[in-house]
Amino acid sequence: MPQPFARPGASRFMTTASSLLRAVTSVGVLALLVACGGVPLSSPGYRTDGVSPTSPSVAPAARSAAPEAAPSGPVLMQRNSRWVPVAWSELPGLEQDALHEAWNAWLKSCERPGPVFAPLCPEVRRLSIGDAEAQRSWLLSRLQPYRVEPLQGGATPGLLTAYFEPEFAARRLPGEGFTTPLYQPPVGLVPGKPWFSRKDADTLAQPQAALRGRELLYLADPVEAMLLQIQGSGRLRVTEPDGRQRLVRLAFAAHNGQPYQSIGRWLLDQGEVRDASWPGIRAWLTQNPQRQAELLWQNPRLVFFKEETLNDFDAAFGPRGAQGVPLTPGRSIAVDPLSIPYGTPVWLASEGPNLSLQRLVLAQDTGGAIVGPTRADYFAGWGEEAGELAGRLKQPVRLWVLWPK
Repeated sequence: MPQPFARPGASRFMTTASSLLRAVTSVGVLALLVACGGVPLSSPGYRTDGVSPTSPSVAPAARSAAPEAAPSGPVLMQRNSRWVPVAWSELPGLEQDALHEAWNAWLKSCERPGPVFAPLCPEVRRLSIGDAEAQRSWLLSRLQPYRVEPLQGGATPGLLTAYFEPEFAARRLPGEGFTTPLYQPPVGLVPGKPWFSRKDADTLAQPQAALRGRELLYLADPVEAMLLQIQGSGRLRVTEPDGRQRLVRLAFAAHNGQPYQSIGRWLLDQGEVRDASWPGIRAWLTQNPQRQAELLWQNPRLVFFKEETLNDFDAAFGPRGAQGVPLTPGRSIAVDPLSIPYGTPVWLASEGPNLSLQRLVLAQDTGGAIVGPTRADYFAGWGEEAGELAGRLKQPVRLWVLWPK
């Protein structure tokens, strides 16, 4: 969601471990199974032709393959979506996409593939050194595109937002203005049971005692700390006590069991702002610094972290998504896993004032606000430019899953 609202991977902290921008990045949150019009996708190994896709027999990729003139096969049903087979010609931009970029994300999915795509991973790995023609021909010969629709049918556009990995300066010890701590899970936290709220942690002795000694790092800005919690992870440029500089990642470890509430939505509901993007919230705080605590306390959820070392290789990818693999900037999306299984290649098409996209992406993450058949959250990467995109992106999207024939 263009979120001061909630992230998918923030989603991760709402569902699994992985994301005020992701929340600032999404403003809105976009049912029932119908009894006819499709075939239930009863197991991950389902095939429309009666052949198991988990067969160890994998044919070599064809050098060229023509798209089918017309789609074939039944509609496939998921719990929150239905998939309608279509011809490859329905996918916009197929000939223009730089597929090798998507292959990096696909190789990551092959580190933890599901049973449907595991048999294809040897070919995916071989094609990582292939050219665009070979990769595109392989897609056409081995996969069938399906348009993702609501259970009741109808190809109405969904919603695309974006999220990112914040990057901030931090200190190992408090001082020089760095006084806002980021915590490990506190003593006495029980997963699944509510703990103290954000306001409680700031004002009551008992939660403060439970958090004492659990500090990981310190930031200079409590609003940045909330943004990090909403996104679910972040990169920190840490100054150690001896003056050395290190780049580390704080990844999601747990949350306090309190409901997530959007501070951007609160500002809108109070009539305080018309622009609830991250820049809009920042502008409001500049004019109302005395109300900072009041604003932050509107979101009772606290997120706790674990620290991970970032080497040069790890730094080229984002945090691990719900699939359990590192996210690839521009090629990983968060989805509703009841609509699109993790690890599924997806063709994404979206046109709007902030971004034009027609590309192959991989479903590798989820989020508390990422619900519905055509709801996607686009991983924009890290840093200021990615944060700006994540804070503004909210536009229609169409999705097609690419499923083994």
